[in-house]
Amino acid sequence: MIKKILFSTLIAICTLSSAFAQTKTKESGKELNDPDNLASQYFSQVMGVAVDATSNLKLYKFIYEWIGTPYSYGGNSKRGIDCSAFTKAIYDKVFNTTIRRNSRDIFSMVDPLSKEDLKEGDLVFFKIKSRSISHVGIYLGDNRFAHASSSRGVVISNLNEPYYSRYFYKGGRVLESFKKEFEVE
Repeated sequence: MIKKILFSTLIAICTLSSAFAQTKTKESGKELNDPDNLASQYFSQVMGVAVDATSNLKLYKFIYEWIGTPYSYGGNSKRGIDCSAFTKAIYDKVFNTTIRRNSRDIFSMVDPLSKEDLKEGDLVFFKIKSRSISHVGIYLGDNRFAHASSSRGVVISNLNEPYYSRYFYKGGRVLESFKKEFEVE
């Protein structure tokens, strides 16, 4: 409820500031009265990601709406969701791309990347106490990623946290051939 009130307040502020702005001061190439810039600043603060990393507002809005959703193995709703269903929902709604349902199958659809090559929207894979991939999340920038944690539900974490650093396997970007394959279905 509080999240909805905060988000509604943000939208109202963005609308009012754009309606009543009389000067167009520029900061870092973006206008201060630009509602998208204000939303970027808000999501940057709430999610701990640099403003210049928040280029996909649809992604951040989607994640924001799911923050705090409890974890449920096999779940795929706001009542409870697991990591692969959360990632699949993001790709369906934000990127208009259908990906597979479990973390190992999703990994088979990507071009593997190192941490240094990750960009906003890429996937991050973990082998948590397992020899095979057992967890997936979506990279946001600044070493932050969104995921459905089995202990905390949908959260934003840092790849540099000792736990995630220890179990990080690889990053990945969905291959174009899979994007096209699934669009046809």
